[in-house]
Amino acid sequence: MSGLLGKPAPDFVLQDLEGREVKLADFAGKVVILNFWATWCPPCIKEIPDLIQLYEAYKDKGLVVIGISQDQGGVELVKKFAAAHKVSYPLVMGDPPVSAAYGGISSIPTTFIIDRQGKLVDGVVGSREKAYFEKKIGSLF
Repeated sequence: MSGLLGKPAPDFVLQDLEGREVKLADFAGKVVILNFWATWCPPCIKEIPDLIQLYEAYKDKGLVVIGISQDQGGVELVKKFAAAHKVSYPLVMGDPPVSAAYGGISSIPTTFIIDRQGKLVDGVVGSREKAYFEKKIGSLF
């Protein structure tokens, strides 16, 4: 992961829960929290309320949170989860090439922070509290 930091974030094209294409490039000029997660992952589920709060608090300043689901159970499973947990930020269905481009996602949650210039400025494996992310993104706006 450390070999990726300071470099441009790998672009991707993934499908959202409605089948629309989502490209990282669509969020150029924004601060992005990129969260690799799954519906069956307790630490992922634990940090989702904090990610929702961050997104709602900072989206008007230019923050985007993108959840990249690692679920193999299909989009309907993720849709049901998103509705039940009131996830307000964009969710997309991951694929192996995107995971590989981000260093090979072997544990989840794995989260990256991308600055307004499109560079990876932080990456962390494991769940983190809202305060951790606020500290990391605070200087990027």
